[in-house]
Amino acid sequence: MRAALPLVIPTILIGASFGVSASTVGWGVLAPVVMSAIVFSGAAQFATLSVLGGGGSVVAAIVAATLVASRFLAIGVAIGPSMRGGRLRRSIEGQAVVDASLALGKVGEARYGPRRLIGSTAPQYAGWMLGTVGGVLLGDAIADPEAFGLDALFPAFFLVLVVGELNDRAARVTAAAGGLIALALIPLTPPGIPVICACAGVLAGRLVARS
Repeated sequence: MRAALPLVIPTILIGASFGVSASTVGWGVLAPVVMSAIVFSGAAQFATLSVLGGGGSVVAAIVAATLVASRFLAIGVAIGPSMRGGRLRRSIEGQAVVDASLALGKVGEARYGPRRLIGSTAPQYAGWMLGTVGGVLLGDAIADPEAFGLDALFPAFFLVLVVGELNDRAARVTAAAGGLIALALIPLTPPGIPVICACAGVLAGRLVARS
């Protein structure tokens, strides 16, 4: 939890960005808060918001959110060997893992501490909920989130996490490959597909390198 405390403020701000954006497109007060409490995935929530805000259907929004969140398949493969107990306990504890806690929970090469994974997620969840509620309440007062730079918080947050992992040549090559794949596909494919393809490409490369 102490390791995650520096991430609480940016998490609150990103949550506020979601709350403000959701309230300004007509989601009301309750829907954004409930979604943050249940989904707790900034990427999936912003994807849903983008589709619905652009006039897309609920089905399209669910598909987009699912595609974005499917990166957790790769995360599950990474943390699986480090989780404890039977399948039920492993699956329940695995629900606590988010992108930032994956970085903070690493205790060695391809090894993760379950307590660190869960503990580092707790402050972020609290921050995410606090930010969402605050953003919803401020939604009427902030007509344009971009005017305050709130739209830049989400990519900046993940950029900081990635930079912390670039400690060797293999990590830098992996990050560059994933970034190039996503960048090439963004103008050509629906939301979520670039992330999936980048994750799949990176995972395949890691598996080949280890074999």
